[in-house]
Amino acid sequence: MERDDVLKKIYSKIDEIPTLPAVVPKLLRVMESDGANASDIAGTISTDPALSSKILKVANSAYYGFSQEILSLKLAMPLLGRNMVKSLALSIGVIQSLPTDQKSPNFSDKGLWVHGLAVATLMQELGKRFNNGGSAEHFFITGLLHDIGKVVLNQHFNDLFQAALAEVHTEGIAGLHNAESRLIGFDHGEIGAMLLTRWKFPHVISHSIAAHHQTNTPEGTNHRDVAMLRIANALPQELGLGQEGNPVPPAISRQDLKILAIGDNEIAEMRAYLAGVEDEIYALFDAMA
Repeated sequence: MERDDVLKKIYSKIDEIPTLPAVVPKLLRVMESDGANASDIAGTISTDPALSSKILKVANSAYYGFSQEILSLKLAMPLLGRNMVKSLALSIGVIQSLPTDQKSPNFSDKGLWVHGLAVATLMQELGKRFNNGGSAEHFFITGLLHDIGKVVLNQHFNDLFQAALAEVHTEGIAGLHNAESRLIGFDHGEIGAMLLTRWKFPHVISHSIAAHHQTNTPEGTNHRDVAMLRIANALPQELGLGQEGNPVPPAISRQDLKILAIGDNEIAEMRAYLAGVEDEIYALFDAMA
């Protein structure tokens, strides 16, 4: 099948995915607004009582470990930060819109989201330490959604996706994206970016996701964001946090370390940090699910 024909088929399958909760497009518009404040965000989320309740459940989970119970979005905002509340709302809205019943011996939706939460948590920490003062509000959601293309593949291209999974597990390599590209025509990062672009997510998120398995980072993509995403993707796989499809973790690129100006000592610190918050990541998944 020609690449253009594959692309049309992918978009037709993306269009079959149920629409997002109405609050998500509203929040995306808020993200694009320079004048949006905490009241705007809380007011938008409050239009969806089920989502509001879920965010409060997350805020009261062991992931945050607050000593007091958080009973309202108004209280959650200063404690979690408005960007985190916004990211949680978007993340929960996306997860609840996608199928969660497709399983295989080498992959599960639950395992994928646990991995995504670990990557999101590490992206935030890397951003705090090594982003040199740049904007960091998109890091959590970029990390969480970086493998969202696998959900599309598992649901709508299941035979080919299972063949890609079987191939890498038979060979014992961390090359699922290569097998996807060869068998399907696109890897999960590219497909995830197509979905998020269709849903009008900011390019700063979709571009990094599209590029996180590409050899050459496309023009217009933030190289530091991609380097952080690649590192944050590899470390949870080393610890076995989640089940995202690869039988072994990818190697951390020396080029990515160079881009961020960090070395082996900082990577060791990130490994230790991630191991220390493993239980909290599972608690966050349970609260979000």
